[in-house]
Amino acid sequence: MTTVRYASLDDLDVLAPLFDAYRVFYGAQSDVAAARVFLAERLALAESVLLLAEDDGVAVGFGQLYPLFSSVGMRRTWLLNDLFVAEAARGRGVARALMHKARDHARASGAARLRLSTAHTNGAAQALYESLGYVLDTEYRGYSLAV
Repeated sequence: MTTVRYASLDDLDVLAPLFDAYRVFYGAQSDVAAARVFLAERLALAESVLLLAEDDGVAVGFGQLYPLFSSVGMRRTWLLNDLFVAEAARGRGVARALMHKARDHARASGAARLRLSTAHTNGAAQALYESLGYVLDTEYRGYSLAV
């Protein structure tokens, strides 16, 4: 059975390899030590919320939320920036459990919404998000600038 809880600095040893595998999935070079430092900074500075999924006490996935704000709505929004499930644990509802915990966190913090994005080619993730009520944004076009 999957349980999802808030991660802390005490969880870095199990979080860092999962975060590294997530980065590798998206084409980054593996660097577990740097992943550990990055996550430690986010937690120590309270810059993100990390969710840890466990099956029988074994870490099998994580999600990371970053706080945003809506100027128009004058309310908090959360960005579900990272979601990852270890390959051996896929298909067992781990991602869905992480998504539910992220939604519950957003609601409990009084947020107006929870946002996310995924690759155009990630059909499995898109199907999960849509099954949970997420709606594809067809009104706004996103841009980014490398600085």
